[in-house]
Amino acid sequence: MLFSPGWRAPVRQGEVLAVFTLGLVLGGTLSAAVLWLLSGLAAPLPPPGRAAAIVAAAALGAARDLGLVRLRLPQNARQIPQEVLAGRPRAGALRFGFELGTGVRTYVPATTPYVLALGLPLSQQGPAATLLAGAAFGAGRALSAVLAYLSRSPDRAALVALRVPLLVKGAALAALAALAWLYPA
Repeated sequence: MLFSPGWRAPVRQGEVLAVFTLGLVLGGTLSAAVLWLLSGLAAPLPPPGRAAAIVAAAALGAARDLGLVRLRLPQNARQIPQEVLAGRPRAGALRFGFELGTGVRTYVPATTPYVLALGLPLSQQGPAATLLAGAAFGAGRALSAVLAYLSRSPDRAALVALRVPLLVKGAALAALAALAWLYPA
């Protein structure tokens, strides 16, 4: 349980959410820093080849998210243990957020983050753009918790469950369209 049970708890829900969000952003930024360091490996490849690989990865990702192809994603399909949050809510929320923000410690259901992880090194972006993309990934992962905190609706989970598949498909198509526009053949 990420949030405390109520207003009488020793740690307020907003505090836990803020620390969790900070962890997500830091984790995403760390992953982006690693991707930026790896981008040097793509430097010898010719730019048209890198561009074609980015668009091909986006097309494959969109096809996967639309259910047109079956493709297993490289991921750690385990939950982060509850002991991470037990005892010290702020430190646990920071650690939980950090591990979730890296994108390597838990399940990532959509293909778009993988396209981003491949596209950043291949596109040879500078460190600022790459780190900003990682921070945005972490902030995007925080969005669900922030919206849950703000809505306080018992029906929210059912509504989200209905909309997530549409969002995943929309994000995959948007990424493909944007990358095809940025890197025309």
